[in-house]
Amino acid sequence: MAKYAVVYWSGTGNTQIMAEKIAEAGGDLFTASEFSAEKMDDYDAIAFGCPSMGDEVLEESEFDPMFADCKAKLSGKKIALFGSYGWGDGEWMRNWADECVAAGANMVCDYVICNYEPDDKGLEACEAMGKALA
Repeated sequence: MAKYAVVYWSGTGNTQIMAEKIAEAGGDLFTASEFSAEKMDDYDAIAFGCPSMGDEVLEESEFDPMFADCKAKLSGKKIALFGSYGWGDGEWMRNWADECVAAGANMVCDYVICNYEPDDKGLEACEAMGKALA
């Protein structure tokens, strides 16, 4: 069983619900302010979660700076992405996934996005993500 971390930022609690479900398979749960690039080497896999903000971008004051620091260590690392949104069509997640692949990340599964609070299908996808990471 792989050691994995679930790192997230949540403004409304929707992405937090997703993070908690992903961590149920045995992951260590961190908010963005609790995680740093230095911790990346401690884990076989990492799920990063952030909702869509503004013009479909990552949260800029806390999550994006932390992720930017981690980006240099993505090459060869098993990664999964998740987050919630209230508008748009998921462009932020597609861009984010492309950025991770370009940095050499090994995406362990498709990303999971939920419109507002995750429904049963979204929670099932989060559970499957946790199992893929473990």
